[in-house]
Amino acid sequence: MRYYLIAGEASGDLHGSNLIKGLRAEDPEAEFRFRGGDLMSEAAGGVPPVVHYKEWAVMGFAEVLSKYGQLKKSLEFFKQDISAWNPDVVVLIDYPGFNIKVAEYCHANGIKVFYYIAPKTWATRPWRNRKLKAWVDKLFLVFPFEVPYFASRGFDYVYEGNPLVDAIDNHNYERPSDDKYLAVLPGSRKAEISRMMPVCMELADRLGMKVIVAGAPSADESDYARWIAGRPGVELIFGRTYDILKYAEAAVVNSGTASLEAVLSGTPQVVCWSSSAFTFFLADKVFGARRRIKYVSLGNLCMGREVCRELIQDDFNANALTKEVRRLLEDAEYRNRMKADYETIRKILGDTGASRRVARAMITALRQRKADS
Repeated sequence: MRYYLIAGEASGDLHGSNLIKGLRAEDPEAEFRFRGGDLMSEAAGGVPPVVHYKEWAVMGFAEVLSKYGQLKKSLEFFKQDISAWNPDVVVLIDYPGFNIKVAEYCHANGIKVFYYIAPKTWATRPWRNRKLKAWVDKLFLVFPFEVPYFASRGFDYVYEGNPLVDAIDNHNYERPSDDKYLAVLPGSRKAEISRMMPVCMELADRLGMKVIVAGAPSADESDYARWIAGRPGVELIFGRTYDILKYAEAAVVNSGTASLEAVLSGTPQVVCWSSSAFTFFLADKVFGARRRIKYVSLGNLCMGREVCRELIQDDFNANALTKEVRRLLEDAEYRNRMKADYETIRKILGDTGASRRVARAMITALRQRKADS
């Protein structure tokens, strides 16, 4: 069968690559076309992305407004390309601002749509549920706390565990430094990096220990240079995020996929999130995120309580961050309690093999559709 996948950022490239591996294992005749990155290309046997996720990448409220023309051009390209290739299914991977528009087009043109890593409507913009129900044939969920939410709203869904378990467990680890160090994961988007790095570098100055910054796949050295310059104890490393997390004494992590990667790596962490005042106002007052969820980090959401400290918006400052990191480094009881909770989260997320189980479920649904028709 023919699978057209659309991922919009680095985490989507990772999950898309593991899904492609599962699809190839379950469907040896599978053909792929996709927007994604190098990981998806490698998984597909060297098939290049029709568009790399770094191109036409638009994220965040302000950027969407400023690059509306670019977004519209990208959307029109994919509409035409999907129709020309005529896939058996379009698999949308996260990236909801763009992918929901693709779903609308595919539904209108009789193309089956699966959504892998569903939009987080349980946190913000719940009105998207109406569109998802109208335009998406099946949701593929990756968090256990999503199941009751989408089930209660009548969605056709599949939950087979979380694919990050495989990604973490199957990595070939190599220590990035002989020294003890603090890991800093400041996010994958330029706006996140520019807000995280100044505070994290002030922390580095205060700690006096080695700091390794994990460079994002979608960024380059210039995105970090002005903050790292003149700090010999700070090292920037690309392409080794899992190694950096695994061997760190503790980690400062931008909320998102990386926070769950730290959980599965067993690394004590503090989760940070900061945005422009305008973006925070929209998320809080307009979209109501803080009324719907108590936490932003995935580990805390899985447990339904605080496992690791979250420093959000104004709370994310050098004083608060330094205090929490020192506690992570020096308070053995605190560290051990966090690691024990990590083990519980790992059990909640399910066994290994999630990507292949999802692939099998997708193929079963497609074959059933063909049989019914």
